[in-house]
Formats: sequence, structure tokens, C-alpha cells
Amino acid sequence: MNTHSNNNPIPATPPEVQRLQHLLQLQKEAYQRQPCASAKVRLERLAQLKQVLVQYQDDIAKAIHHDYGNRSIAETKIGELLSCLEHIKYYSKHLSQWMKPSKRHVGLIHQPAKAWVRYQPLGVIGIIAPWNYPLFLSIGPLICALAAGNHAMIKISSASTHFGHLLAKILAEAFPEELVAVVTDGGPISDAFSHLAFDKIIFTGSTTVGKTVMAAAAQNLVPVLLELGGKSPAIVHSSTDLSDVAERLAFGKLWNAGQTCVAPDYLFLPRGRVNDFVSAYQEMVEQMYPNLANNPDYTAIINNKQYQRIQGYLEDALAKGAKVIEINPEHEDLAAHRKIAPTLLLHVTADMQIMQEEIFAPVLPILEYDQIDEVIEFINQRPRPLALYYFDFDQTRADYVAQHTHSGHFGLNAVLTHAAQDDLPFGGVGASGMGKYHGPEGFFSFSHARSMMSIPKVFFLKFIFPPYHESLYKFLEKTFMR
Repeated sequence: MNTHSNNNPIPATPPEVQRLQHLLQLQKEAYQRQPCASAKVRLERLAQLKQVLVQYQDDIAKAIHHDYGNRSIAETKIGELLSCLEHIKYYSKHLSQWMKPSKRHVGLIHQPAKAWVRYQPLGVIGIIAPWNYPLFLSIGPLICALAAGNHAMIKISSASTHFGHLLAKILAEAFPEELVAVVTDGGPISDAFSHLAFDKIIFTGSTTVGKTVMAAAAQNLVPVLLELGGKSPAIVHSSTDLSDVAERLAFGKLWNAGQTCVAPDYLFLPRGRVNDFVSAYQEMVEQMYPNLANNPDYTAIINNKQYQRIQGYLEDALAKGAKVIEINPEHEDLAAHRKIAPTLLLHVTADMQIMQEEIFAPVLPILEYDQIDEVIEFINQRPRPLALYYFDFDQTRADYVAQHTHSGHFGLNAVLTHAAQDDLPFGGVGASGMGKYHGPEGFFSFSHARSMMSIPKVFFLKFIFPPYHESLYKFLEKTFMR
């Protein structure tokens, strides 16, 4: 038996971790056999992915529904499946153009050399997907990885058991595991996955776990693309129609029961407009969800752990003076369904837990303001959010807010939907993430921009090789150094 110098035995590697290591080695060897797949091959892979997603769409929606206890089938098909299919269409349309070498300028002293950039696959991508949008946040990065010519291993959250096993089955039909493999379950597998020597890791999840993933990846100098969360604020200008704002916010906040990283997390209203907004919001919610308990369109909280976390936030806020407005049209008992009614919080203060942590629930705290600079200062004193939403049809005022704040996305009179826009990069800044994907950025994020240069037999630089002459310096100074 191998031992450390202190005679403690080296712990054996668990079989499931050995399996991960074997998969990675298998994929790396397969990549080396075909290190730069042609556009034709990549397009065929995207087409095969689309085929199985369409074929198994009902099974996918049912599996995610089971993992949640109740997940709106419509939200899964529209928010996840449709978005994935549109991304495949978008990448298939533009891929050949992106793959073309990019010609670069060559300076005079390097003439007549040629320079260009070739976009080369990185190799094997590790994709760590969360439970809230398990299809969109696993297949979305996979589309980018395959388009860029990579192989990929996908780690599905242990909270998405039904979906994870189904996805493994589906993708095994579409691809050999040396090209695409799915890993399920948690425990030692979750930790070991982020320690693997991938060529790049993309992680979607909380800022806290993102730090752990980044630290693990750093041990192998693996670059990371982190899609994190945070508290995305919404701001309403006094000139804006509150009914319109309420409708858009209710849609964005209650989609997936608020379990969305880009959901509006808290709301700033002009002082004196709170009661009007509450009335408008209640009306919109009741139109969208006339009942809650057995409403298949109103999604449950994913599990008891998350449910209790949210209840803890509400209890803390109530104890510290918040007013809780629960919108439950039929006054149903929702606890047995693991659902939380659409809720507004008034008299909110910064010391409440719900104003310090990402909410991830259908709960919207409301704060009041007098001057927009107060709001900007409040936002800028906190970690940079994944999204910032501003409601105002005056472009000058909107530009002022955008220029004086930072966020992964700036949404003007709209929430949430930017994540599904094919041609927009998606990602955070600061504590809300690093790196972008979707759009062209998705292809380039999973490609190595390899600089290329070719020098012919006769070239100008040859004339500055040693020994150096004073006449040469005078020529360089006169020509280039002024």
C-alpha cells in the first residue's frame, strides 16, 4: 500500500470519480484524433442535437416538471426548449462565417509578411448546469461548445434527477460519449468535476459556489466562464405608466416562480407611488394566475431546502418591520404544494436578509426614492448585478442611468427576455460573473484566437539583424520614433 511520509494511507479514489477521469481522458484522446472539425461536421452535430431535442420535448418537459413537483410545461417549452432550438438555428446560420480566419494588419517594418487569426477549438469543455433551467443552461453552453468544435462533459445538478438521467439517455442517442457525456448525481462527483483538467469550464449558479469552482479550476489553470446571479434591481421613473410596469414585472418576477437569475430582485419606486403600484401589480397577478395551488402554470419551489430558505427571509423581514402583501386570489393553502404566493414587501430596510441575498422566489421587495442619484448610489455601493432594469421612455434619462451604473445587462422597459436573444452576449460583471456566451461571443468564448504569421524569404526585418549600425538607428528614429 502506498503511504504518505506520516504513514497515513492515501485515500482510494471513489469509482465514480475514476469514471469522471476516464471520461475526460476518453474525450481528450478523441479530440486529438480530430482536433479541428470542419464546418460541415459541426453543423451535422448541431442538427443531430436539434433532432433529439424535438423528438424528446414532451419527455423533457415532464422530467423537469417531476423534479420541481410542479413546473409549468409551457414555461419549459417556451423558455427552455424553444430558446435552445432558436440558438441552434442562429449558430447554424452564422458558424461558417465565424470560422473564417480573420486577416490582420501588418506594420511596415514587418512587410511583406501576412498575419491573421484562426479560431481553434479549445478541446474539452466542462459544463456545470444548475437546477432552475436545467435544459437551457446545459444545452445552451453545449451549442456554443459544439459550434466551436469542442467536445463536452455536462454536470447536471443533483436537484434535477429525472431530467439528468433523461438528458444522459437522449444525448447518448445523439452522440458518442467521447464527444458529449452527461454526469449526474452530487456529493464527491460535484467536487471532482470542477477539479478536472478541462480546457475550459462554464459554471452557472450562485456567486458562493462560483468561487469554489474557480478555486478548484485554478489548481489546473483551467479558465472559467462564470454565470452567476446577484440582486438585479428594477427602477421606475415617475413618468411611467404603472399598469404597464406592473404587467411586465409580474411576468418577469413570476416566470418560474422567480427562480431565475435575471429576475428583477427588488424594485425602486418614486416616493408616493407605492400604493398605486401595489394595486396595479395585484390586478396583473390575478389576471395571470387566478388560482395557485393546482394551477399548472404556476411553478412550485424546487425543493424543501429552497422553500424553507425563502420562508426564513420572509420571517426575518417581518420581524424587522416589513409589511407583507401576499397575492393569493382564492386564499389557498400552498404549503402542501411547495408553492409561495406572489408577494410584495413594503417598508424594506437594507439590513434585512432579503435585501442581502439573491431571493430566487416570487417575492418582490419595494423601496422608495426621491432623486435618481440616490438609487444609483445605492446600487453602486453593492456588488454589480447580472441585470439592471429601468422603466422610462425618455432616452436621455435612461442613458444617464446606464452610464452611471454597471451590470451584466441593462434592460430598458423590459425584463428577463434578453437572455433568449440570440445575437446578444449573456453574462455578468464583477460578482455576477465573468465571460460571455450566446451570440458571436459564445463561439469566440469557446475558441482559441490563435495568432498566425507568415514571413516570406525576403523581408524588411532582416535589415535590423545584428550587427547594429548607427545609420540604421538614424533611419528608425527618423521614420518610426517621432
